[in-house]
Amino acid sequence: MAREPALLDRRPSPVTPPPLDWLTLGDAFEAACLLRCTPRPTAARLTATLPAHSPGVEFNREDAAQRMRQLLARLDIPVTHEVAVGGLRRRYELHRLWVPREHRGAYARMLDAGWWQGRRELLGGPLPGASPARRRWVSRLAAAAWRSALLAGGRHVRRHILGVRLTDRELAAVLIRGAAVLDVPALLRPGTGCFLVSVADGPDRERILRSAAMEPARTVAMEPARTAASTAALEPAGTAAIEPARTAAMPPERRPAC
Repeated sequence: MAREPALLDRRPSPVTPPPLDWLTLGDAFEAACLLRCTPRPTAARLTATLPAHSPGVEFNREDAAQRMRQLLARLDIPVTHEVAVGGLRRRYELHRLWVPREHRGAYARMLDAGWWQGRRELLGGPLPGASPARRRWVSRLAAAAWRSALLAGGRHVRRHILGVRLTDRELAAVLIRGAAVLDVPALLRPGTGCFLVSVADGPDRERILRSAAMEPARTVAMEPARTAASTAALEPAGTAAIEPARTAAMPPERRPAC
């Protein structure tokens, strides 16, 4: 039996959903990019009863998991956060996020719409006569893609470059275009099982890091829905007092070597 297409690998449905507003698009697109940076969670790989596109994601960095929770909270999508601890001499943590069953349809639709609309805005090229506001938002989408890759992708840092390893070809293309939007030349190098997207050290690296900078990640479980005031200011909302569960962990999956 053919494997079902993974979440966000599906092509847009014939019925095009209404476009997202810019604020929602920014959050949904960044969350979709974070998801595309990661393999499916270990539990989904080991449990046959879970669907192939199980709405869960696994990070080996806490700041990436916190950013994903922050974005989903802004999108009014609740999530369960589990911290799996493993290792003997060298301890490590895996951060697993799961969307409750009753919210999985909204989660899939939101991230799917955010990915395709954000991708179209970035890869479609500059629009003749586009307003300054629209150009600013396209720049924010480019920064969001790089922020996701730097948080959740496989970092490849050398003295002469700043790079990220990705297994998703379309996300690699979005990063190349996003760098161009930010006035930074980027290189794409295919590797064994992955793609390496890099920018040169110096002013190019600093511009990417400055564009992708964000506030420190939250250390609590969920944020309430954004209000009109917080939405306008693009600031994260408050936090709830739910501590993530801690479970035993399997060793984290190795990043593909380029």
